[in-house]
This record gives sequence, C-alpha cells and structure tokens, in this order.
Amino acid sequence: MRRRYILSSIAAAALGAAPSIVLAKPDWPARPVRFVVAFAPAGPADIIGRLVAQRLTAALGQSVIVENRAGAGGSVASAVVARAEPDGYTLLVNTSSYAVNPSMQRNLGFDSKKDLTLAALVASSPNLIVVAPSVKARTLKEVMAEARGGAYNYGTAGAGTTPHLTAEYLFKVLGKVPVTHIPFQGAGPALNAVMGAQTQLASVALPAAVELVKSGRVRGLVVTGSKRSSALPDVPTVAESGFPGFEDVTWVGIFAPAHTPREVLERINVEVARLQKDPDFLTKLAAAGFDSLGGTVEQSNEYLRGELEKWARVVKETGAQTN
Repeated sequence: MRRRYILSSIAAAALGAAPSIVLAKPDWPARPVRFVVAFAPAGPADIIGRLVAQRLTAALGQSVIVENRAGAGGSVASAVVARAEPDGYTLLVNTSSYAVNPSMQRNLGFDSKKDLTLAALVASSPNLIVVAPSVKARTLKEVMAEARGGAYNYGTAGAGTTPHLTAEYLFKVLGKVPVTHIPFQGAGPALNAVMGAQTQLASVALPAAVELVKSGRVRGLVVTGSKRSSALPDVPTVAESGFPGFEDVTWVGIFAPAHTPREVLERINVEVARLQKDPDFLTKLAAAGFDSLGGTVEQSNEYLRGELEKWARVVKETGAQTN
C-alpha cells in the first residue's frame, strides 16, 4: 500500500445515502445551541469550533455556546453528544480522531457508525512536529539520529489522533526510532510540555502551534502536508526531509446525534458552506493554518465512512495502541 494513500486524510468524496432522520420542527433554533468540543482549548477542534460558533450565533439568531470536554482522544465528548437528544441543540466538534478511535479503543461508549452523523466538514490542516528549544538537532534526520538512543519522547493531543499516528508511522515504521508517546488532553497541554522541556517533541495539528513557532517558544521541525504551509513557510515538509510521498492532515467537522431532523442537518451544512465563501472567514482560517473543507451532508458522511476504513488500516500497520 502506498504511503501517500495510507496517510492522506483528504480523499475525493462520493455521494452516499442520507442518514435515517425524522421531521424537524420549523422553529429551530429556538434557544441556544451547544457546541461540545472534543479537545482542550487551543487545539484545532477548539479553534474551528470558536470561529464557527461566533459566526453561527449571528446567522442563527441564537447563541452558540462552546464547551470543551476533553478526554480519550475525543471519545468523551463524542459519547456525550451521542447520548443527547437528537434535536439539534447539542452538537459535537471533533477532528479526524473520530475516524481513528474505533480501531484504537475497545470501549468507546458509543457506536461511531450509528450514533452520530456528520452535519458538515469545516476545515483541514497538515500536522506539525515541533521540538523543544533545548534540542540541538535542527533537522528531522538529526532528530532521528539522536532519538535512536531511546531517550526521546513526544506528546500529542491524545492517543488515536492523527498527529499521534503521524508520529508513530514516521518514527517507528519509517525511521525505526524508539520514541515514546505521551498523550495529553489536547494540543495545548502537549505544547506546554515541549516548552517546559518535559518532552523533546510534540506532534500536533499545525494551527495549535503556529504562534508558538513564530515566537520561538518551540521550533518547527516538519509539516506533514504535501507542500509547505503558508502560515509557516520556513518549516520543511516530511517529504523534503527525506521521506518522499509522506502526507497527512487533520480535519475538523460538526457532528449531530443520529436521527437529528434532516432540516437541522441541512441548515447547519448550508450555514457552514456560507462561511466557507466568506473572505474574512477564509482569511482567518489561512492565518491559523487551515484550508476549508466542504461537501453536502451525504458527501460528508460518505467521506467519513472512507476515513473509518482507511485509519483502520493505518492502525493495523503501525500497531499503535492507546496508552
């Protein structure tokens, strides 16, 4: 299996069957909507969740309240929303970790294929590996050479996130380097550990670390996209650093409980699509290191089914496990 196919999180979407739904009440939303964000503040889910919530508040005429519920690589928040009333008032903001977790965790607390539906794909971003300022190695190959002694560890936003699998595949499968994974409850805590020299490395979605790299508090080692990020143009790609074809991204989407009325799903999808055409919104996405990522409700769920299958293959190849 080609490496690009294994690690690319963005694939062509195809039309799929719509989820089973019931009729909506025409007055939605008649009260505030809650966004349950699956990770701690400062991570990609939180950044996108707050950007979208602010604009949907104006578009919907009701407050969209953000609540961070970190834990278990995003599965804690997913389980909370899966058990919520399917009325459109409790929604989940999660990342591509949603597609990874079924292959990583034995007891999710919900059925990832049946209990939630993807209302909208919002954005995607390459992952980024950063090093602590105290690390002398400047390039990926130099870091791998130093790490072969077994003294290196790396933090992530949690086991089962795509940055976790990115690092596992890159270091352990390709580089044959015995680095130790340390999961945190969000990209922010993982980056704090690097800045505090508790870990040598962190693998996170790029937006969480852009400002830290620019300020010199951490050093960008490689980005995992097919090309350099305009937000961090001086940081090379993994492919440029000696591993051609390597590519991986993190996506962020808005989920609703299964059986949420079709009209509610369509309204969320349409409002997100409008945002994705707003120059100001796109500018803010780009500044944070994101690209917009859209599609209808059907296309989004077909894409999700493909992601679930793909990451199952990746987990099997890397042998990655929850800590």
